[in-house]
Amino acid sequence: MAILDAIGFAVSALAAVFAIVNPVGGLVTYVTLTTDYTAEEKRRVIRNVVIVATGALLLFAFLGNQIFSFFGLSIPAFRIAGGIILFTVAYSMMRGEPSKTQVSPQDEADALEKEAIGVVPLGIPMFAGPGAIVTVIGLMAEATVPLDPWKIAAIVAAILITMALSWVLLRRAEPLFHRMGRMGAYAFSRIMGLLLAAVAVQFVILGIQGAILQYWSP
Repeated sequence: MAILDAIGFAVSALAAVFAIVNPVGGLVTYVTLTTDYTAEEKRRVIRNVVIVATGALLLFAFLGNQIFSFFGLSIPAFRIAGGIILFTVAYSMMRGEPSKTQVSPQDEADALEKEAIGVVPLGIPMFAGPGAIVTVIGLMAEATVPLDPWKIAAIVAAILITMALSWVLLRRAEPLFHRMGRMGAYAFSRIMGLLLAAVAVQFVILGIQGAILQYWSP
């Protein structure tokens, strides 16, 4: 049963991280911003996206709980707040609206004047935005209370696999985007939004359960 639980957690962690990062939805912005770039420039942008997003998510995954301790925040409170934030992101995705926690039109306009768009806005906040950071911190909180090395390894694997898939999708962005079309990419985002909404509700449920045990249990 423990093995099945570990596999279930690993699958749910990968699904949650992939859904909130949503690399397919990011293809639209990437193709738009790199229209006039050479093949070598595009490779550099993709490299920056993957390195920056991976580093940011791993950093917050391992230091997020320490930040909470420093500010005197509880894990149940964070799970509830994180679940609410994730649900707002998921709701926007299901409605086909651009999430306000990710890239804005002004970010896109500013990025056209910069060389390092792989860092901002693609790496942060498109691929490693507040929603993704909330997700990995929430998952890590579940893996560290009580401490479970297998769950921690599953979270790290989920981040690395998601970033590897993001690299593949970005390298094939032009043919994929033309084949799927803008509406296909938005349809995929809606599906990911539904999955993310379920993850958000689960975060809130775990937060409420944790708060009851921490503050009201005899």
